Amino acid sequence: MMEIKFTIDGKECLGQSGQTIIEAARNNRVYIPSLCNYQGLKPAGSCRVCTVRVAGRYMAACTQPLTPGMAVENSAPDLEDLRRALIEMLFAEGNHFCPACEKSGNCELQALAYRYRMLVSRFPYQFPTKPLNASDPKIILDNNRCVQCRRCIASVKTEDGRNVFGMLDRSRRTRIAADPELLARLTEDQARKAMDICPVGAIIRKEVGFAVPIGRRKYDTVPIGSDIEGPGQGGRS
Repeated sequence: MMEIKFTIDGKECLGQSGQTIIEAARNNRVYIPSLCNYQGLKPAGSCRVCTVRVAGRYMAACTQPLTPGMAVENSAPDLEDLRRALIEMLFAEGNHFCPACEKSGNCELQALAYRYRMLVSRFPYQFPTKPLNASDPKIILDNNRCVQCRRCIASVKTEDGRNVFGMLDRSRRTRIAADPELLARLTEDQARKAMDICPVGAIIRKEVGFAVPIGRRKYDTVPIGSDIEGPGQGGRS
């Protein structure tokens, strides 16, 4: 692969041909936030939290290929406010009650809200009526918390490659659903993977609540992105 020189907020960086901006940034210890992007999965560009600016144009860092000499803006005030607005919008469009959620402390949306010091959404809360499916013996699927990142669709498959999860309906009624027969065939490892791949608390493995107590979970003490940036950057204040 060809080595590519580029900059992020003026910092000189090196990447490889074929990488996206977010991949190259990660390799240069620069954190670009995202909810839908996940290493090993095909980029979807669905959440837009990773929006950066290149040559005056806004683009999703998880889908935009790296090019030689690219000058990426990542932490400009307007970009940070755009990300904060997107996070606030996700809270306003769903029904998120963090203290009662099993994913609290492991939730990427919650961790990003801490990072961007969100106190209350600038958008009116919609309090939508969304379905919760607890009929499966292993999994609870709660669309009240879903941010439609589609990670579960891309990653949770049967041995013959069939998708266990998929999208139903359109527009405001769009939601994640699961094939009941395929869901019932999930192994213990697959059920755990489904919960772990979800950035929020939309997919919960039954009968494992509070296996790790709140206060000792991933983002309870370590801010999101700190594994890339190093200590002392971002996070809670």
